[in-house]
Amino acid sequence: MKYIDEFRDGDLARTLAIKIARLVQPKRTYSFMEFCGGHTHAISRYGLPDLLPPNVRMVHGPGCPVCVLPIGRIDMAIDLALHQDVILCTYGDMLRVPASDGLSLIKAKARGGDIRMVYSTLDALQIARDNPAREVVFFAIGFETTTPPTALAILHAAQEQLANFSVLCCHVLTPAAITQILESPEVRQWGTVPIDGFIGPAHVSTVIGSRPYERFAANYRKPVVIAGFEPLDVMQAILMLIAQVNDGRAEVENEFSRAVSRDGNRKAQDRIAEVFELRPDFEWRGLSMVPYSALMIREKYASFDAERRFLLTYASVPDNKACECGAILRGVKRPQDCKIFGTVCTPENPVGSCMVSSEGACAAHYSYGRYKDMAT
Repeated sequence: MKYIDEFRDGDLARTLAIKIARLVQPKRTYSFMEFCGGHTHAISRYGLPDLLPPNVRMVHGPGCPVCVLPIGRIDMAIDLALHQDVILCTYGDMLRVPASDGLSLIKAKARGGDIRMVYSTLDALQIARDNPAREVVFFAIGFETTTPPTALAILHAAQEQLANFSVLCCHVLTPAAITQILESPEVRQWGTVPIDGFIGPAHVSTVIGSRPYERFAANYRKPVVIAGFEPLDVMQAILMLIAQVNDGRAEVENEFSRAVSRDGNRKAQDRIAEVFELRPDFEWRGLSMVPYSALMIREKYASFDAERRFLLTYASVPDNKACECGAILRGVKRPQDCKIFGTVCTPENPVGSCMVSSEGACAAHYSYGRYKDMAT
């Protein structure tokens, strides 16, 4: 790759659209889930559905780390800030996610909580160094992409004996979520969410590689094409998926070979394995409790585990009854199927998590006008 523009070229996009149109079988319907919120954003931003034949449907998946975090986990962070007198550090996307009692992290900050937006784990470590008399907690979220920096932060804190630093770990795992979707009644029993294949996430795959997706092709007969985030990446992945479906193949293909290998980033994987282990279960918004789908800090580094240090307990909290985020994250509904989408729930006044993060399906649809699409 030389230039980003190469992957946004309109002529090439039209050429790919023609190839896709020629390849699809008119009497067949194709449904592909883009797992990652970055792909959802690209699909909406560049109007890719307008370039696809009507019998090719994209299904949004739960690949937005802000969106899938349940209310109870955000409540834990708010409790730390308001009642444990800690300096709570987290990424900006988390600040506006609605929690219990009409609160969010940013509203908790307005009530006096010392909540600080950081751009990296290094920022949180520096805040701990600068405030030795205060407890500093990093609210760690995200898929495998953001997990290595959290592991390194804990390793650095241990090396420096930074006793006032700890992590509220909410890192989740992509393959477990895909398994949960494929085993869901909507996909496996009822067929109300048809999935013919997956567009595999880009950034996550740079860490874990393409190998973990091979069991979905082998065991579930679902093709996976790992793709970059540019519009031509996504269109090429769709073309490759259609070809596999037509041929009756179920393989893992790597469109994003310029950044992803089969084995991924071994050094990052080693750091993750050193610091973290699997949680027996973890609740996801929209997917309920998913076994072995998240990470917890190993006993060796227990002194840096905020859940243990502050004796935090998790309590499940139901979502707002008017919000359809859970169904949208499972691919059961589209953003425009939610009655409060674009009216009560907007990016300025989010009711659900899918409207908060730029990677959320609702935010992407609203921002780029996809909510105007007629139901098909």
